[in-house]
Amino acid sequence: MSKQIKTFLMFQGQAEEALDLYRSLFRDAVVLSMEKYGAGESGPEGSVKLANFSLNAQEFMCIDSPVDHGFSFSPSMSLYVDCESEEEIDRVFAALSDGGSVLMPLDRYPFSEKFGWVADRFGVSWQLNLS
Repeated sequence: MSKQIKTFLMFQGQAEEALDLYRSLFRDAVVLSMEKYGAGESGPEGSVKLANFSLNAQEFMCIDSPVDHGFSFSPSMSLYVDCESEEEIDRVFAALSDGGSVLMPLDRYPFSEKFGWVADRFGVSWQLNLS
């Protein structure tokens, strides 16, 4: 039987910056472990070799890939967040859309009182819903 399934995010030199942003947005955000590349290793020194973190008790993993890939994140896979208040959804949407791109504006939709979909400046796609 498999262990817990985790979302794995692959960045290209921005993993720690992304973690700092996500930790600033969610009150229950914790970096559980972070290993960085040292001098002479396969990745740029000081970049993230492997980090484990949690956002609202959901565990994630991320790296800074030492290999230059011809792809990045796709909005077809997104992180879905039920926000507890209007203040929270407004604040998180504003922060994630800063330098990113709005896929669906923060608005009322037939399926939600308030919803927005954004790709942050790192390319990670977020769906935000007021629960």
